[in-house]
Amino acid sequence: QVQLVESGGGLVQPGGSLRLSCAASGSILSTYAMGWFRQGPGKEREFVAAISRTGDSTYYADSVKGRFTISRDNAKNLVYLQMNSLKPEDTAVYHCAAKRTISWGVVPSAVEYDYWGQGTQVTVSA
Repeated sequence: QVQLVESGGGLVQPGGSLRLSCAASGSILSTYAMGWFRQGPGKEREFVAAISRTGDSTYYADSVKGRFTISRDNAKNLVYLQMNSLKPEDTAVYHCAAKRTISWGVVPSAVEYDYWGQGTQVTVSA
């Protein structure tokens, strides 16, 4: 079992940047594919980015492609989401998620994830 704790959220102006971190404990992170999801006010949860357990493969939602970068450091049990050129529509609670797997691929579907963090609030506003 793995526990996930997100950090790095906050208030940022449009066009600004934030880096979110997801700290994992209780298990070996390299056995998990990881993902970031978000839920904005009055919206359903949506996929943001996913990374394979080795970090060799990544996948992004069209809405964030070219602006966000997902990465991981398995030695430190950390997963990151670098967010640049932020827009007001990026405002949401961001959650990281983990899926234990032997696959080398990414997992873009929320229903496949086994563990979730509590989330960190990101607000993009002038």
